[in-house]
Amino acid sequence: MNLPKIVAQDEWLAARKELLAKEKEFTRQRDALSEARRMLPMVKVEKEYVFEGPNGPARLRDLFEGRRQLIVYHFMFDPSWSEGCKSCSYVMDNIAGSIVHLAARDTSFAAISRAPLAKIEPFKNRMGWTFPWFSSFGNDFNYDFHVTLDPEKGDYEYNYTSVTVLIEAGKMFMAKHPDGASRPTKGEMPGLSVFLRDGDSIFHTYSTYQRGLDLFLNMYNLLDVTPLGRQEEKGQGMVWVRHHDKYAPQV
Repeated sequence: MNLPKIVAQDEWLAARKELLAKEKEFTRQRDALSEARRMLPMVKVEKEYVFEGPNGPARLRDLFEGRRQLIVYHFMFDPSWSEGCKSCSYVMDNIAGSIVHLAARDTSFAAISRAPLAKIEPFKNRMGWTFPWFSSFGNDFNYDFHVTLDPEKGDYEYNYTSVTVLIEAGKMFMAKHPDGASRPTKGEMPGLSVFLRDGDSIFHTYSTYQRGLDLFLNMYNLLDVTPLGRQEEKGQGMVWVRHHDKYAPQV
């Protein structure tokens, strides 16, 4: 990786001011995008979802905890896994410390996974997290919000792209994407969804997936202001990430 060139202070200051103008324009564009996001139309949630929670069964309405807004992180944790996804754990390490402030803005937060609570709770304790985390194993929530992909159920959608399922020789399930490519696609995927409660009605207002989750990764934002940046090869993002208790001790 090439390092920045070495210059005198006045040349650095001129370059910094030029970049500052671009940063300010980006901030204005981000504010406009956030406003457009808030004005997205919304869809009423008609299905009654019941989740497994630490205090027993909980409806989607219960996850609001009496507040008007709910943010759900779709945490990748397949029922057959012994621990949650390391990349989703990285996301939650970035988010967990700020959740306490959401209540001041009439907003609740919950993570939802298909793994049973008997697996979620020990892993949650191991990671030292305290946010609400529920199991959707007994309902269609993950499928309806496109974060569990199962070719056996037929064609599906992820990140707002429809995927046509093909059954190839040997019964291998393949997904044919709009670009014509066929590749295996099955299992748990990450995402974040937002809901609004208005009286007794609940509305789905927003969902984002894949690179849309970058917005919530403060660690990436910190790395992005450094000369070396994220230090990731193209197409190899987050391969370096580990559960935070699995990094080698720092000397």
